[in-house]
Amino acid sequence: MSTSTTSLSSLSLPRPRLAITLGDPAGIGPEVVLKALGAKDWGAIADITLLGTRSLLHQTMGSLQQFSYAGPLPDLDALDFVEILPPLPLATLTFGQASAATGAASFAYLRTAIEGAVAGQYDAIVTGPIAKSAWKAAGHAYPGQTELLAEGAKADRFGMAFVAQSPHTGWWLRALLATIHIPLRQVPTALTPALLTQKLDLLIHSLKQDFGLTQPRIAVAGLNPHSGEGGQLGREEVDWLIPWLEAQRQRYPQVQIDGPIPPDTMWVRPGQAWFGTEGSALATAHDAYLALYHDQGLIPVKLMAFDRAVNTTVGLPFVRTSPDHGTAFDIAGQGIADASSMVAAMEVAVAVVKSRGWGR
Repeated sequence: MSTSTTSLSSLSLPRPRLAITLGDPAGIGPEVVLKALGAKDWGAIADITLLGTRSLLHQTMGSLQQFSYAGPLPDLDALDFVEILPPLPLATLTFGQASAATGAASFAYLRTAIEGAVAGQYDAIVTGPIAKSAWKAAGHAYPGQTELLAEGAKADRFGMAFVAQSPHTGWWLRALLATIHIPLRQVPTALTPALLTQKLDLLIHSLKQDFGLTQPRIAVAGLNPHSGEGGQLGREEVDWLIPWLEAQRQRYPQVQIDGPIPPDTMWVRPGQAWFGTEGSALATAHDAYLALYHDQGLIPVKLMAFDRAVNTTVGLPFVRTSPDHGTAFDIAGQGIADASSMVAAMEVAVAVVKSRGWGR
């Protein structure tokens, strides 16, 4: 095992300020954070502050040493760290076993990071994975981190998007979810023209602000199989989705808005662009995809980019990214977690902060 000795704040030049939360202490969050910090010379890229419990990092480092992890790791003494006292004792922490104590800790880490970002201390927050069940056990009834971030930032218009760059072709996959953490049976009722207008507005703004795309091409999924097939397999498309799309094309003449595209075929071209199996796909794939519910967007995203996709919250006054995976309790503490998505989340956070005009 090698250890980097460069301080993450040793350079005097201003850099984007990233706050990184450790996530659920019993999950792989602390491990992927340590591995990601050792993966490159972050001191030349960003001013990084960790928020969590320092003893947790020492325990994680000990676990990595126990399993003879040979990759580079940061010098713990060189890390900028905000120590957050766990609301409930973590003395009996066991990797892989979530509890009310671990939920209370991860909630406190994120809440502190949000307060710092709102106060202007950080340009971006990169969040380690949490367990919703542990939050609930700790008395925090939030569907996920996205909703707490929006509440803390007082943002009533926000969205969950996923981005990833293909290692095969360099193509960028971008997908936004219209509905997030709700039961599938509630999706048709939750989907309304007003909601989709809000999500489309957020997506177009993000493509321009965060990725420099002023004339993007956006694909919008249908809700029903075959996009309803003229009302034979569901009437949402005929009754309001198609008229809504026509209205949005009038609102955004500079944006190519295609849809409703049958959900089972919408992801064929992105898959070809991602894996490079069709030469024309890179030129014809859309710049972004608007999925109408959670699994409609995330099954293809994770199929293509599970180890490098990044969850980003649009509509906040600061940048927020996160690796697109969960706590992985089944492998926590074993030294085998892949930090690729955490590295990507940090890289995207830096890139988006700069795209928004930081340092100009």
